[in-house]
Amino acid sequence: MGSSSEPNKTNPRRPRKPKSICLPFCSENHYHTCMTDRASCRQYLLEEGQAHPELFPAALKEGFVFQGFVHSKKQALTMRRIKLKGPGDVYQLRPSFMMPYMSGRTKEVEKALFLRRWGVPFEALAYVFGRNPMYWYRAYVSLGRAAIVGTTLKDPARLPAHVLADEKHTRLGGEKVYVATTVAQECILGAEVVPQADTPTLTYGYQVFRQEAGDLDPEYTPRTVTTDKWAATRLAWKGLFPLSTLLLCFLHAVLKIKNRCRNDPPLWTQLREKVWHVYGAPTLAAFAQRLRRLREWATPQPLLASAKEKVLELCDHATDFKKAYAHPGAYRTSNALERLMNYQDRLLYAMQYFHGQPASASLYARAMALVWNFHPYDQRTQKKYGPRASPFERVNGFRYHDNWLENMMIAASMKGRRA
Repeated sequence: MGSSSEPNKTNPRRPRKPKSICLPFCSENHYHTCMTDRASCRQYLLEEGQAHPELFPAALKEGFVFQGFVHSKKQALTMRRIKLKGPGDVYQLRPSFMMPYMSGRTKEVEKALFLRRWGVPFEALAYVFGRNPMYWYRAYVSLGRAAIVGTTLKDPARLPAHVLADEKHTRLGGEKVYVATTVAQECILGAEVVPQADTPTLTYGYQVFRQEAGDLDPEYTPRTVTTDKWAATRLAWKGLFPLSTLLLCFLHAVLKIKNRCRNDPPLWTQLREKVWHVYGAPTLAAFAQRLRRLREWATPQPLLASAKEKVLELCDHATDFKKAYAHPGAYRTSNALERLMNYQDRLLYAMQYFHGQPASASLYARAMALVWNFHPYDQRTQKKYGPRASPFERVNGFRYHDNWLENMMIAASMKGRRA
């Protein structure tokens, strides 16, 4: 990627300490009433701090004092600041109806940013909603500054025991790059653009997930990590989480067999039934037995040489596939990951891949992840999970606000990093 601003691949730069607390308010009138009266403001902060401690610095319980005001001429909004008695840190109180950096009110931008879920170009957003394409680009990319894990998962107990990981192949300025993607519980929890797919570079990419998860729980280690067969990916995760069990995706092995049968559909139909029969084994013993039977059947068969090679290769990885039976709930295939990488693929294709600098590309990929995690489900899915439900609500069991963007702003209080 060749940029002087590129972070160290073995030690990613830690983000600056967050200094903004985002809070929900019923209306702007409620906000102004609360902010102009010290007693009301203190009472509101104490109530919210007790109800939602994850939105505040941990030292808030030691007490605070008011530290003046910050006024935005552009948005005609005055915000209070507080100073914590313990560490002495100063924080700005921002309402959820205001975007970071005072770039606009959420009600003015949420519909345009919602359309980014389908990759609507920034030029089209400017034509429909006004302003200019660069305004919408900056508003969108700014979402990626928050920690993905801390913004999406509000309780350390919600950290996933089982995760999936793979690299999305894409391009930056015409050069091949990769998005190191981590997925669990139907949410994208990691998305970092890296220039190569070797072990040190992928370790840097996936280390961001480890750091953000460690902010919630310093002792966090996923029980299992499911990947494809790419050695660099597996070595990167083993280096980051030595105690995790690495699982091999069964689906990738099946797809390799399918690719060798492109010109022989009847052969693929026959092999597909046999390999998925192996996968469907209810117990470890049954799985081992079915895999042996598959090898015994395939070895003497006059199959297409390349297809037979992949069938026997699947059998050779029996040990890697068997590990999943010791971890109920682990991902045995990457289907849950592929669904979300398809979303990445559609948006990247629509924008003709990344342009500009590596740092902005990573922010873009992270913004894509957070918009996915907070977007409301379609009406058919909402019938199952409730009106305006989102992946965030599904994994946490609640939402802060009915508006999806305000919900994200509140969840991203302190950039999703509780100091």
